[in-house]
Amino acid sequence: MQAGTRHWAEPMERTTDTDERPERHPVAHITRDLGEFTAADAEKQRGVRRMKTIATGALVLAAVVYVLATWAERSGAGAWAGYVSAAAEAGMVGALADWFAVTALFKRPMGLPIPHTAIIRTKKDQLGRNLGDFVGDNFLGEDVVRQRLRSVGISRRLGAWLAEPANADRVTTELATALRGALTVMRDSDVRAVVGEAITRRADAQEIAPGLGTMLDRVVSDGGHHKAVDLICAKAHDWLVLHRESVMEAVAGGAPGWTPRFVDQKIGDRVYRELLRFVTEMRDMPDHPARGTIDTFLTDFATELREDPATREKVERLKSEILARGEVQDVISSAWTSVRTSLLTAAEDERSELRLRTRAGLLSLGARLAEDDRLQTKVDRWIEDAATHVVTTYQAEITGLITDTVAGWDAEQTSRKIEANIGRDLQFIRINGTVVGALAGLTIHTVTHALGG
Repeated sequence: MQAGTRHWAEPMERTTDTDERPERHPVAHITRDLGEFTAADAEKQRGVRRMKTIATGALVLAAVVYVLATWAERSGAGAWAGYVSAAAEAGMVGALADWFAVTALFKRPMGLPIPHTAIIRTKKDQLGRNLGDFVGDNFLGEDVVRQRLRSVGISRRLGAWLAEPANADRVTTELATALRGALTVMRDSDVRAVVGEAITRRADAQEIAPGLGTMLDRVVSDGGHHKAVDLICAKAHDWLVLHRESVMEAVAGGAPGWTPRFVDQKIGDRVYRELLRFVTEMRDMPDHPARGTIDTFLTDFATELREDPATREKVERLKSEILARGEVQDVISSAWTSVRTSLLTAAEDERSELRLRTRAGLLSLGARLAEDDRLQTKVDRWIEDAATHVVTTYQAEITGLITDTVAGWDAEQTSRKIEANIGRDLQFIRINGTVVGALAGLTIHTVTHALGG
């Protein structure tokens, strides 16, 4: 056991000397720690040693029984000694054979360079490749994934889970947390620049005149502009009532200098009263001829916006000039700030419309998923298609991760770690080999004597 202790200790010392270990596979430095022993591994290794002692004790017991039985048989103790001797002899053979088999998995028995021994150490990379191929063939096949997902019934289970108010609240809270985190991480300056550029680029790329013409034509056809005309007429009437002197002074100021002042005042008063009468009539008469003229003008302008190249070019030029103004760009860029503030406020407030609608939507979705067979079939098909796309597209990368991970492990440490985890059960093979061998030897000896041998 002392020699065995030295044998185990040496690799552990080598693994701590990372400065002398050359850099291997890119995954090696990530996965190398998997080969290092933990406290749990050390406890398992002590259990392995106890079972090794018991298995070796069974071999020693079989040897002692064989020696005593053989001596008794030669001393004339009777036929029973031959049966015991045969059983003990076969038990020793079984114990030795299983000891060799178990030991050959992890190291070379007695240090001898026997072929096909120390299998885990020498075949570690091949085992990793075989494991990756096994996983790829048996777990990542398209048919396997579809069958497994179909048997699980993900959409139905998800629907039943989401239909519970407590679960819907939980998902809503998690989504709100994720939204707050995303908004916090994003840099406002970058987002504002992206939003401003996107809006400006979209506005520049799309001609707005035809759309404006179609919208204006529809408004005029539906009479939607009448309220605007009513408002303008009412405001114009109120302004004229309040600014009589201003109108008269404007008229008098435009008169020739040689006209008498009282004549200018008469003309100004006349112009003012006609303007006031005209505006009042337009305000009070829905069928006033001037209103019809406005309708005709707007209809003609809508047609020009859609069909006249010169008008459309003027509108596009005006649009570009407006978008190029600094204050307009500031308004566009600041849109993100308003949106971000609104989203943060809504995400933090449990009674906000955003969170309430999200919760209601989740509950509704859960109820539909739990009860609607057609929706379940559709969602399950989406999930199956997405999963199979991932496993078929990235199967090589997934299995390669297994292969590369195993390749990055230290062979010595991997062997020790595997033995610590499964070695205790393997020692039962040695014990069973001793018992089964003894029973087989006893049976063979009995049959031989029964046949006259």
